[in-house]
Amino acid sequence: MAIRINGTDVAVPDDARVSLLDLLRERLHLTGSKVGCNQGACGACTILVDGERALSCLTLAVQMDGRSVTTIEGLGSAEDPHALQTAFIEHDGFQCGYCTPGQICAAAAMLREIEAGVPSYVTPDLTAPVLVSREEVRERMSGNLCRCGAHNGIVDAILQVAAERAA
Repeated sequence: MAIRINGTDVAVPDDARVSLLDLLRERLHLTGSKVGCNQGACGACTILVDGERALSCLTLAVQMDGRSVTTIEGLGSAEDPHALQTAFIEHDGFQCGYCTPGQICAAAAMLREIEAGVPSYVTPDLTAPVLVSREEVRERMSGNLCRCGAHNGIVDAILQVAAERAA
């Protein structure tokens, strides 16, 4: 049994009670994913599972057997940052930075959702292509909290990357 984490196979823990967040942080020393509320309400622990966002604090590591997990460390590096990482810096999409890894992982999955035509609660026309708008981004990112108030920079960064992808 193995989990593919950032491209590397990792053995599933013997203890079925280990959360994915604890596996990442405590056993693999991938500390980008943060412990926020530990109840799934803040999004600080957001990672990607098979390309979709997931809350690692609410996910048992054993549930990930045979699946692919990507953390902020797997999205980009200092030498080769992900477009969202660069945009967050350019638009001051962070202050303390604590929520930033979860925000970026959620944004990466959100952009894939929009590209796939998955509507949200605020999508006006369910039969038309989903348009990337400030309102659409705010709705889709509402599960990721920023206590510092960097929301405008976060939204601007996401909108920039969305526009670059559409060009």
